[in-house]
Amino acid sequence: MAKAFSDSPVVRVVNRVFVALMDAPLLGGLVRRSLVVIRYEGRKSGKTFELPVGYRRSGDVIVVRVGMPDRKNWWRNFLGDGAPLVFVGLDGADRAAHAVATRDAGGGVSVRATLS
Repeated sequence: MAKAFSDSPVVRVVNRVFVALMDAPLLGGLVRRSLVVIRYEGRKSGKTFELPVGYRRSGDVIVVRVGMPDRKNWWRNFLGDGAPLVFVGLDGADRAAHAVATRDAGGGVSVRATLS
């Protein structure tokens, strides 16, 4: 099986840069309006993962649209009945949620999470 795009060294570096920007004094507030770090447990590995994702929020529902979903694996942890995840630092605290991934007719993937 081909290596996932999200496993590439370049993606890991870019993710670290965005996480650092989220904590930056001047830019952090602006960056956090559309980016958040999620923490979840891999279904197969049982390992804990964290990664920054773009999101849109409406009340207690947060939607993450997955860019290039066929080149990424993380969202597959939320197929079927979904799984728990944590939004790190959302509203100034870690917020637990239940997330479910769906693929639309055009092949796009979104992960819809409902905060606990």
